[in-house]
Amino acid sequence: MTGPTTRALRVRGVVLPDGEHRDIYVVGGRISYSPVADAELVAEGYIVPGLVDAHCHVGLDAEGAVPPAAQELQALTNRDAGTLLIRDAGSAADTRWIDDREDLPRIIRAGRHIARTKRYIRNYGAEIEPHELVDTVAEQARRGDGWVKLVGDWIDRDVGDLAPCWPGDVLADAIGKAHELGARVTAHVFGEESLPDLLAAGIDCLEHGTGLSDELIGMMAERQVALVPTRRQIDNFPTYAAHGESKFPAYARHMRDLHARVDDTLRSAHEAGVPIYAGTDAGGVLPHGLLATEIRMLSEGAGLSAYDALGAGSWRARKWLGMPADLAEGAPADFVVYSHDPIEDVRVLVAPARVVLRGKVVV
Repeated sequence: MTGPTTRALRVRGVVLPDGEHRDIYVVGGRISYSPVADAELVAEGYIVPGLVDAHCHVGLDAEGAVPPAAQELQALTNRDAGTLLIRDAGSAADTRWIDDREDLPRIIRAGRHIARTKRYIRNYGAEIEPHELVDTVAEQARRGDGWVKLVGDWIDRDVGDLAPCWPGDVLADAIGKAHELGARVTAHVFGEESLPDLLAAGIDCLEHGTGLSDELIGMMAERQVALVPTRRQIDNFPTYAAHGESKFPAYARHMRDLHARVDDTLRSAHEAGVPIYAGTDAGGVLPHGLLATEIRMLSEGAGLSAYDALGAGSWRARKWLGMPADLAEGAPADFVVYSHDPIEDVRVLVAPARVVLRGKVVV
């Protein structure tokens, strides 16, 4: 069943995260628990607040920005997989037109990646030098929706390995400027060396975070700095190592080491109380629509229970991003229905039985 409808809808089943068996009514695009006599029953099963990809790049492919038709396909692929809210963690494309489409996911943007000159993926970021960082952060804060994305480390060809992109004092000024403008700051970071300066500067979130030590994990937990590990993406580290090995053997060894200990790192972060959220890093080398895989990997390898892993890609992530977390009375009717309990088996997330976005059945 697709397309718009003005008739009230009814969905019957177990409503997560509370686990209560209820009938949900959709009236005027919002959740209601007051019965509507002629509401159309459109699904039965396990009802989950719309999934959240907290690290996604709508508008990008491996070469850079893509045109609107490709953006639309990316957005639809995510939506059909149950992802109804995206934190777009950096894009060179203008995707604002998506906000006018009620059939496409909601997007919270981080502006464009901010990277050092010639030290990131070509055509992706605003490439600058440290003396330009504060002004560029201010520019991207205004371009985004309350987030700014830094590239914290990348391969330095002179060093032959991952190395920090920004001095600590400049980071502190730049992150302070973002906070002054009401934006949170996140950073791509693979290795170890850049992490102390990022955390000392007041970073709000880390992407990937494979170089974290127990000491830094403790600091993150104390300050509630979020981690979006992009676990599926990290399985590409051995490939990146192989590609760089002939020119940069130290980098190759480093990437393999980071990959080998990633699940131990994530388990330590989870056990320490670091807030962890699910993100796929789709839009570069990875296709869209992989959030179910990301949630499964958090559950199977990173030490999160199925409940916590699903929350990391649904109700907890929604709250973190400032959106209604639960399917409460009056909340926007954005939810996914599954035929079996995803808390019992997260593998069912790959097959939504019904997707409702802004009160309309879209899948």
